[in-house]
Amino acid sequence: MDVLLQIKRLVLRGWIRFTEKAREEMEADGLSVGEVVESIVNAQAIAKTFRSRSRAKRYPGEKLYVIKSFSYDGTLIYTKGVIVRQA
Repeated sequence: MDVLLQIKRLVLRGWIRFTEKAREEMEADGLSVGEVVESIVNAQAIAKTFRSRSRAKRYPGEKLYVIKSFSYDGTLIYTKGVIVRQA
């Protein structure tokens, strides 16, 4: 399955979590959760994919996806995330 399509489906189902850092950055930029969701749903492509080098991660080397897209009001939003499979 196309990864971007998978990400969009997960987001639309509400299966999205934000780190404390992400919430702080959203607040600093005046962004709502809805605007972030809009930008992901509007995305045409994944801008970048890379492996995490952080040793603090639950799964070192996990794939991180960067999406740059616009909300419905035209705000360009940068998001970075990982798909986590839970039991």
